[in-house]
Amino acid sequence: MRFSRRFSALLGLAAVSALSLVGCAPASTATPDDDSVHVVASTNVYGSIVEAIGADRVEVTSLIDSISQDPHAYEASARDQLTISRADLIVANGGGYDSFVDALVDATGTDVDVLRAVEFSHDYPDAEHAHVGDDADHDDAGAQEGDHDHGADHGHDHIEGFNEHVWYDPHTVAHLAEDIVQHLSELDPEGASVYEANGEEFGAGIAELEAGLAEIAAAHEGEQVFGTEPVPSYLTAAAGLVDAAPAAFTEAVEEGQDVSPATLLEARRLIESGDVRVVIANAQTGGAETNEVIGWSEARGIPVLEFTELVPDGETYLTWMSANIDALAGALNS
Repeated sequence: MRFSRRFSALLGLAAVSALSLVGCAPASTATPDDDSVHVVASTNVYGSIVEAIGADRVEVTSLIDSISQDPHAYEASARDQLTISRADLIVANGGGYDSFVDALVDATGTDVDVLRAVEFSHDYPDAEHAHVGDDADHDDAGAQEGDHDHGADHGHDHIEGFNEHVWYDPHTVAHLAEDIVQHLSELDPEGASVYEANGEEFGAGIAELEAGLAEIAAAHEGEQVFGTEPVPSYLTAAAGLVDAAPAAFTEAVEEGQDVSPATLLEARRLIESGDVRVVIANAQTGGAETNEVIGWSEARGIPVLEFTELVPDGETYLTWMSANIDALAGALNS
């Protein structure tokens, strides 16, 4: 029997509130530069976005910063609790993806703002940030006091029917970046012009990503892909593609559960139908069923791409996502 990755992560959360900071001796803990704004990100995806905007005025710590780590199964440490306690701002994904952040915030009792990327998604249930196209009045939504208060009822578990992998949606990331600019400017008014300029440059980079996706849509709209997990679904949807993978398959793989024989047969028939143009797998996770899909695809000459949930070493959010889009376009054009 295999346990859900989310369930495994929740087992670790129970111990967070009891973590003792005694285990983190001052001699082994770096002392933050008090002249900088200290931002803690749940993963290096959000750390990279903050770094692009904050530059050298901001000290960023990403709790998960390696593609060898599975965010779903991450167990927070006493050192993480200490890091959270020193933060001026926290940036997380939310939606049950990185619930350890909520546990750490509760354990420390910190009252700093927590920005959750899911709240900027059009698909987020009861989203407080209503964005209508690119001209949405985001300033009004971002300025509402308490929108990002960690004490609000955000829910710490996976939200049924909602794909929490929102960093694969450039539109959502653009709105998150705007809010990061606002919060950094409030924390460090002297650096406001720097944050605004960097935010505009980052926004231009997002526009280039969206242009790349629009080019794919113009050439391949309606074509089918097979995502073994819903990680890149926002990206493929923005490219006009249809993810034909059976929902029962992707849900089971994401939860670390067995795929039923009937669902596996459905997946095989889909791959062998010739309708699927590209298969996309999660490079950080997998299993026997995913490997079978990859094997069937390779046997039929269907390109197989592997996307990660974290920014690889040496990349930034923009260069990483640009490479993903280029890889997708290349596979579709092959």
